[in-house]
Amino acid sequence: MLELRAEATRGGIAESVHRISVAVVDPAGQLIARSGDPGLRTFWRSAAKPFQALPVVADGAAERFGLTDAEVALACASHSSEPGHVSLAEDMLRKVGRTEADLACGPHVPLSPVMAATVMREGIQMSPAWSNCSGKHAAMLAISLHRGWPTHGYERLEHPLQQRILSEVSRWTGEPVESIGLGVDGCTAASFALPLVAMARAYARFGRSDEPAMVRIRNAMMAHPWLVAGTGRSCTDLMAAAPGRLAVKLGADGIYSAVLIRSGIGLALKVEDGDMRASPATLVAILRDLVGRYEPDLVDAFATPAVDRHARLAIHSTRGQVTGYLQVVGALQYETPVGVRTVMAEAR
Repeated sequence: MLELRAEATRGGIAESVHRISVAVVDPAGQLIARSGDPGLRTFWRSAAKPFQALPVVADGAAERFGLTDAEVALACASHSSEPGHVSLAEDMLRKVGRTEADLACGPHVPLSPVMAATVMREGIQMSPAWSNCSGKHAAMLAISLHRGWPTHGYERLEHPLQQRILSEVSRWTGEPVESIGLGVDGCTAASFALPLVAMARAYARFGRSDEPAMVRIRNAMMAHPWLVAGTGRSCTDLMAAAPGRLAVKLGADGIYSAVLIRSGIGLALKVEDGDMRASPATLVAILRDLVGRYEPDLVDAFATPAVDRHARLAIHSTRGQVTGYLQVVGALQYETPVGVRTVMAEAR
């Protein structure tokens, strides 16, 4: 059986092939399916954002500053820099009494092609609030202020906030702090390197958790999928396709993590060469397989045009002609432990 891979074609001939590693776990964190190397250690990037946002809710900063569920969702977002995203990040800053000058993140080209074209066409001078991570950084300022920690340098690994986040990453993934690799993300905050199976385990726990702070974060993401990404983006379209049943979060360089809420199945994937076109298509292929096995009432939800366009990405010439497609081939390898199917059935 061929392992999962993403193929970009031109004239019906495979032009590039992207190797994919996947870990899928059950509610107990046991590996039930894989492709490639489920133990691959790589950076979690923005797929870690729900866990980076946890202290702002758990430690009381969200309540103190009156952050809404929409703003909690934005704290977990890699948003598209659409006007609603930028203005909400600015609202968060006003609530905590800070300005964009206090954000450690810098501006960048919007993740939305439409917004990127708008910026270029209109010559917009982007500010830090335009960063796809501005919600996360505004939340980091909030928790630092709430805890009485310095706001300058809040993004640095040695800062108490980043150490607090590191402890949560360890708790939810089950990885000892000392075994977690550390780096700097594109937005300047700390980034965490872990095995894919540990990321999947964290998402399985995220989906089943009854901790009030995590319940609020999970529900905020699912209730506000547009804020987590944006118009036409895969995180938004997938969560909107299955309201209240799925939480997903993309990360840079080919990372994606997700959890099916009812069955408690968590997963993490990495497109090993970092191709960002391939990760949404891979996630759709995996989710379609999983819901067919464990949550069949969701099959139709993942067969809509809004989902299809992430599963089979058209490649165009400069004149808009379709020259090929990027799509996923191969299959997961299942290795279901004894008793897991019973757990899944009871979760339905």
